[in-house]
Amino acid sequence: MLTDSHCHLDRIDLKPYNGDLNAALDAARERGIRQFLCIGVSLENRETVVDIARQYPDVYASVGVHPCDVESGTATVEQLVEWGGAPEVIGLGETGLDYHYAEQTKELQQESFALHLKAGAQAGLPIIVHTREAREDTLALIREHGSTEHAGVLHCFTETWDMASQALDLGYYISLSGIVTFNSAKALREVAKQIPLDRLLVETDSPYLAPVPHRGKSNEPQYVREVAEFVADLRGMPVEKLAEQTTENFHRLFPKARG
Repeated sequence: MLTDSHCHLDRIDLKPYNGDLNAALDAARERGIRQFLCIGVSLENRETVVDIARQYPDVYASVGVHPCDVESGTATVEQLVEWGGAPEVIGLGETGLDYHYAEQTKELQQESFALHLKAGAQAGLPIIVHTREAREDTLALIREHGSTEHAGVLHCFTETWDMASQALDLGYYISLSGIVTFNSAKALREVAKQIPLDRLLVETDSPYLAPVPHRGKSNEPQYVREVAEFVADLRGMPVEKLAEQTTENFHRLFPKARG
């Protein structure tokens, strides 16, 4: 059983499924994907992702404000804690820092990230972290405001082993997306081999970053199998074992997830 630990179900291309999200999920279910975490990125899509999770018993939701969305509005600690109390919501985020696309808002990003970390510690919920070209600040804010008991995950990881190692020391998990299958990702593959198996997750980040051999297409949850197969081969292990372990890891990190 596989879990897509990070997908944007409100954004995937449903044209091949005649606009039917359940048909897209069925395509994934038929390939052994049994659970999906639909990610909130803004105040605007918060209710949408929670509504999706309410409709499907194998879909969960997170709520939060992406670092590239902070200019459109941020949430308070109190709001995040309240929203995180919904039974469908199992984590806070996607939050974090992105100095590649949005360096001009770095101070606002840092403030928002700190609020999410404080809310996660207060609510007992893990944090879903986006980080790009902001390694030192990301780790510093986690150390200052985060919880090691209710840590989180560095999703769609593309950074160095040094950053991964420091995050692991802070209780964080590392999630790999289709990027690991790209020809340009040789350094990331070396990192992927070193992540402790009990702290590893896999994801699609769909509709973005479709893995090989689907690169260039719109990504969707069923393609998490390609990510898992590639990582399993990279680590020299059966994909069934990797699927079992990453799903177990998902439930350990997100204890509110339904069995």
